[in-house]
Amino acid sequence: MNRFVPSNLVVLRRDVLCAASALLEEQVRASQAFSAIAKTLHRVHGELANSLAELAGRADADLTVRQLARRCQTLRTTLALVEQHYQADVVRQRDALRALLAAFNESSKVLAQTLVEKDLLDRHRMVLERVVLSYERVINWLPFIEEVLKEFHAIFPFDLFFVAFAEKHGLTAHLFYPGRPTAAQRSDLEPQLVRELLARLNQPFDAAVDLAVHYLDWTPWFGIATAQCYQLLTEKVPDHRSGLAGILGVGFGTAQPLSAQEQTVIRSLLAILVIVVGSSRALSDTLRQLEYFSMHDPLTHLYNRRHFLHMLEYEIGRSERHQHAFSLIMIDLDDFKEINDTYGHPAGDLALTELANVLQAQVRQGDLACRIGGDEFILLLPETPLEGAKALARKLCDRLRAHRYFYQGTSFHVTCSLGIVSYPQDGKSVHELLAHADLAAYEAKRRGKDEICAYDDLKTRRTGGALTRDSLAEQRSEVEALREALAERRIVPFFQPIVDMASGQVVAFEVLARLIPSVGDPIPAGRFITVIEKYGLGRELDRQIIAAALAALRDFPGEKPTLFLNLSVQEIQNRNVLGFAARLCDQWGLDPGRIVFELLERHAVDDLEKMRQFIRQLRKRGFRFALDDFGSGYNSLHYLRELELDFVKIDGAFVRGMQTSRIDEALVRNLSNLCADLGMQTVAEFVENDEMFAMLQKMGITHAQGYYLGLPLPRLPVVESPPRTGSP
Repeated sequence: MNRFVPSNLVVLRRDVLCAASALLEEQVRASQAFSAIAKTLHRVHGELANSLAELAGRADADLTVRQLARRCQTLRTTLALVEQHYQADVVRQRDALRALLAAFNESSKVLAQTLVEKDLLDRHRMVLERVVLSYERVINWLPFIEEVLKEFHAIFPFDLFFVAFAEKHGLTAHLFYPGRPTAAQRSDLEPQLVRELLARLNQPFDAAVDLAVHYLDWTPWFGIATAQCYQLLTEKVPDHRSGLAGILGVGFGTAQPLSAQEQTVIRSLLAILVIVVGSSRALSDTLRQLEYFSMHDPLTHLYNRRHFLHMLEYEIGRSERHQHAFSLIMIDLDDFKEINDTYGHPAGDLALTELANVLQAQVRQGDLACRIGGDEFILLLPETPLEGAKALARKLCDRLRAHRYFYQGTSFHVTCSLGIVSYPQDGKSVHELLAHADLAAYEAKRRGKDEICAYDDLKTRRTGGALTRDSLAEQRSEVEALREALAERRIVPFFQPIVDMASGQVVAFEVLARLIPSVGDPIPAGRFITVIEKYGLGRELDRQIIAAALAALRDFPGEKPTLFLNLSVQEIQNRNVLGFAARLCDQWGLDPGRIVFELLERHAVDDLEKMRQFIRQLRKRGFRFALDDFGSGYNSLHYLRELELDFVKIDGAFVRGMQTSRIDEALVRNLSNLCADLGMQTVAEFVENDEMFAMLQKMGITHAQGYYLGLPLPRLPVVESPPRTGSP
């Protein structure tokens, strides 16, 4: 049966073909009529010529008859030549006509194909006008498919539509009926259809089948009469998520096979549906994953900081309306860095994951367990007063203390320091609650670790350096003072000389931050850098120090020295400040090769891959890198192998100790040789006398710095090389 109503294009094609056929028929008939007339004239003239020749042959024929006979004979010859020429022309015309007919037939085929493609394009356009993807449609792809199928059914009246995927557990299929079949119709059709889908997807016949049935309309279904009387047209659906096969298609009952044109139209529609179904399913999965990881930590699968802050704001509002108390427990792992240093990052990840599992097992339904930082976790306990939170904290401490972690044949344990706050007595805002929980956890760690401290316990002042409310106020005052100093640009760069050991010349300066107080001497960074980093002020400090140092380098007369710039741990993950440094170098015409960024070894261990990418990207711009305090950690040699470094600054403790300790002397000597073999330059810190300088020279150390060689100065000086007894 023909499922298509002839379109205007089909009618146009038919009319064109009929008109062309009539024209060709008229030309043939005209040619045939002309040929008949010519033959008649030739025959009559031949009879006339024969009669005249007879008369001319008689004895009594006069001169005129004989002359006329000769002229007729001449004319006959001429006519024969004309006829011969005409016949040749007819042959040529016939061949040309045949070529014309062949060309016309070919053109008709092209026209017919063009008309079919135009017809399909029109149908595609009608379909695509209805296939507009959006977030809501992608997330809820099944209702969207139902909507699209209703439109498809109006264009092409199918009897059923199906989508099936071979999952790991078996077959997942969706079956769409245009109407509502009876129970008998379904029981007759669906088992055979399932067997067909299992076979086409190479699934075992007894595979588990999850079949969902959908109805596009609730009217009676007048589709396939029996399961033996239907045809399927299918297309594969790529499933990039699992790599397993998928299939979709239409089924219909028909007494006659589909025509080629019908199959072309159907497959074109199926191709569109493959894109819709495949893309919708893939995008739906991707969006759900993105939605999940926007709220969850990818390692522990606990809620992340973003979701925690959102829920904390919600809980503050809810508790305020209903006059409920709630509590927070901040959990900070003790000595987590040593686990990474000793056993490696996989062991650290294992500890974080198992800790998350312990937290999940101990909290109630409705409580919220979150990972808010590298080794920091927090519990949100709705409708839980302070005493309830303390009881849970003690339980957690005991549980975590007893838990053993096993990694590659070794075992270790991890303790935690816990800080507790309660709403509303310990704070009424997100900022206050988090700050006070952090301070309570800090006090628990200060007391000896593996401790619990509630912010409420800090009400009274105690001696012995204990953290009290007064001392907390002092700390907050210190933070505000540092913020004020940054705003007033009173944290400025000082420059300490670095000497080239071979030439004895000052070739570089380390940039050191100093706080200029209202009264008194400049304050070294070691006095305030911990608070700067703790309260997130490191980026602003780096920005100001970098800008001031590069401005000093810009204004330096003569050949520019090299500057060693220290970066805070926050800067490793921040691209803005370093982009700022690159822009200043471009703006002021400074050579990036004159800038060496110093990274502390203890910071490198936190995320070695990010550190590696960080260095690689900036080295492409021409900047250089140094690893500071080398030798102070457990994995120093590992960093030499993994990081692209230009300088290694040897920890000053080894340099100071080499005059009295053979071990320290051997360590410095071997480090110098190792770095030389790796193509890295070395800088010895804390050089305090001429004897130390001479020892370092003999060891092959390339650079040195210390108070003996030059004090930090508030400006880039043009200095003379300091006196030394050791030979350069």
